[in-house]
Amino acid sequence: MNHAWKYRVRRRMSGLKRALRRRMLTVCLLLLGAVFCAPVLYLLSGSVMSRYELKQSLTPLMAGTDGYVSWTFLPDYPTFAHWAGLLFRTPQFFTVFWNSMKLAALILAGQLAAAVPAAWAFAVCRFRFRKALFSLYIVLMLMPFQVTMLSSYLVLNGMGLMNTHWAVILPAAFSTFPVFLIYRGFCALPAEIFEAARMDGAGEWTIFWRIGVPLSAGGILSAMVLGFLECWNMIEQPLAFLEDQSLWPLSLYLPQIDLEQAGYSFAASVITLIPAIFVFLLGREYLERGIAASALKE
Repeated sequence: MNHAWKYRVRRRMSGLKRALRRRMLTVCLLLLGAVFCAPVLYLLSGSVMSRYELKQSLTPLMAGTDGYVSWTFLPDYPTFAHWAGLLFRTPQFFTVFWNSMKLAALILAGQLAAAVPAAWAFAVCRFRFRKALFSLYIVLMLMPFQVTMLSSYLVLNGMGLMNTHWAVILPAAFSTFPVFLIYRGFCALPAEIFEAARMDGAGEWTIFWRIGVPLSAGGILSAMVLGFLECWNMIEQPLAFLEDQSLWPLSLYLPQIDLEQAGYSFAASVITLIPAIFVFLLGREYLERGIAASALKE
């Protein structure tokens, strides 16, 4: 009887310890989430803060004067004047917004057209120097833009594409990272499926289009989600290849706003976040599957 009572006590104490650890973990995650969400909350509050409050808060930071930045999440005099000015009296904002949409749409279309067949060829087809060529792809993927900027500039200038959107679209459309991610998704498919399809008389195009693409939709969609987030926020490529400011995307428009237009900058930043958050939430499940598939060994 005494042993049974001690066992129940130990079991209850163990359950209490597990519950305490879960609650402590939950509190830590909530605190970390609050830290990561703080910049977004700053943007939201700054977008409805009056010009006088913004100038009073940001002058020590942006004008280089003495003092410290003071900020409140709840403005004393909230206003939607910045939103109204940005949406109804700033036509250049819509120009750069649609520039970003155009670049993102054409880059993703190019990545679909180039990366999916290339990944299928590396994963399924057997040809000489396949592994060497794929290793070269990996090396190119690891190279930062600063390394390839000069060579890309010379090629694009020779093709007469400088200062056009194609100077940004074409290098990004043939990026190697989508090939790597989709390749891992194709490698996860059992080879027996393809052999059975060939025995039934299916051609390579039929196997690719009817079997490979549907079964690897998660990896393809995850590559598209990551591709959108990357091209939506790109800065270096447009800054290097686009001279005309009317061709600039949103990522280059925001740094041009000064202290007098800080409210417009906050409102524009919130609008810039909306498509990225929407795409991420829409493809979060596929993104997790694609990342898990990319971790599989060949």
